[in-house]
Amino acid sequence: MDAITSTIATLLIFGLGASVGSFLNVVIYRLPAGLSVLYPPSRCPQCLNRLKPYDNVPVLGWLWLRGRCRFCQTEISIRYPLVEFATGFLFLAVFRTFDLSVTTFGYWALLSWLLALALIDLDTLTLPNELTQSGLVAGLLFQAIEGWSTTGTSAGIAFGVWQGVLGAVLGIWLLDLVSILGAIGFGQTAMGAGDAKLAALIGAWLGWKLLLLTGFLACAIGAFAGGGAIALKLISRRQPIPFGPFLAVGAGIAAFWGEALISGYLHLFFPTL
Repeated sequence: MDAITSTIATLLIFGLGASVGSFLNVVIYRLPAGLSVLYPPSRCPQCLNRLKPYDNVPVLGWLWLRGRCRFCQTEISIRYPLVEFATGFLFLAVFRTFDLSVTTFGYWALLSWLLALALIDLDTLTLPNELTQSGLVAGLLFQAIEGWSTTGTSAGIAFGVWQGVLGAVLGIWLLDLVSILGAIGFGQTAMGAGDAKLAALIGAWLGWKLLLLTGFLACAIGAFAGGGAIALKLISRRQPIPFGPFLAVGAGIAAFWGEALISGYLHLFFPTL
């Protein structure tokens, strides 16, 4: 791929991701509020004026408006362009890692689901069933398509779906176990039901091995972040902390580098295998 083609591909893929990020902003805001994500079209939540098409250009629209509504001058959260930029960056990173493949399209969808769920959990301490359940079904479909693309046989499809089902079931069991042990150890609810459903979604997309790695990474990152926040007195010990974002980060790391991390671990501790 020459420089010009590479630049065009980069801009197109980043633009695609940023556009998906713009839709994710709608989902993150409207779904927890019980609003339709399709109607009405994008509008200012304060004055309810419909946004102009050029105001909706991902990232650039916010910059053109200088972070304020064109009509009522209400401040627009900087999180909107940040989500758009982050989604564009993730789409580009997936493409650079996996080229144009079934895995690329699948991971674009997975990371979009994870980003929406992580931010909704941060905002509301909930993980909507509409997203976790649809994401699980999409994950099994991805496994079936990838199994067929790899082998071209029905056996490949069956194996892929089996991997997804096994990962989903293990995700539910693993998070339920963590929840029970946490409740016993801390004397309070340690994990919401939505976290187990999110783990099942991740297992359906990534399979059981990467699901286990995701769980380990999520617990390690969560313990470090939570312990640091408590030490700095940013939160109290009894204050609930959403676990969904940590699962999402762990799944993202596993998607990009999971196989290398598992291989490195096995080589370090079990060199004879």
